[in-house]
Amino acid sequence: MAFLFILKYFNAIIYMVIKLKKILIIEDDLALASELKCLLDNAGYLSYVVKDFKNVLNTINENDFDLILLDINIPYVNGELLLKEIRKTKTTPVIMVTSKNTEADEVLSISYGADDFITKPYNPTILLLRINNIFKRTSNLGSIINYKDLKVNVGKGIITKGTQEVILTKNEMIIFNYLLNNQNRIVSRDELMTDLWNNSEYVNDNALTVNISRLRAKLKDLGYENAIETRKKAGYILS
Repeated sequence: MAFLFILKYFNAIIYMVIKLKKILIIEDDLALASELKCLLDNAGYLSYVVKDFKNVLNTINENDFDLILLDINIPYVNGELLLKEIRKTKTTPVIMVTSKNTEADEVLSISYGADDFITKPYNPTILLLRINNIFKRTSNLGSIINYKDLKVNVGKGIITKGTQEVILTKNEMIIFNYLLNNQNRIVSRDELMTDLWNNSEYVNDNALTVNISRLRAKLKDLGYENAIETRKKAGYILS
């Protein structure tokens, strides 16, 4: 009986560990990185702090993290440029963390593929809510659906046309998936922003505009230049 109890307890622990989300912290302020790790570990995540900033891209590419917290000002490489490199091979959700509270930084980060943006000093509760919202919306994504002659892998954020493949960021995929589910119907900007962030407190109008523009460009590369039509003062429609 004692052995069975121990085995059952051990299996439960393994299950919990397997289900934990892995978060990578890319922050050169050691005190702040330590605080972030403590916050995330206490919230039930498995967090890892980058120490080798020269090879940080290798660390990302060689591991499967569920989310990345990325500071803009880090040694050896600008965080926004690092994000651009990440997006060449990974669709991992990225939250940019910065001490700069400028609209230009936010727009640039979103244009490079960031899923969210938060400035220091941040409210720990707000940060955890944003992380939770990203995991909530990505866990609800389906599998493979079709749009005309395109195959859309919603879970992986990949659109394929024959041998051609285009990778979407999480936000681009959420927008495209919502438009697909409401095809031939006008979808308002408010609907898209609600579906993206699931809370109007975090909505940013510029970020939506940037994501729509990037999504259009990627669909154009696949031969669908006018797939998403803008309806003035109404929203968007996927034909």
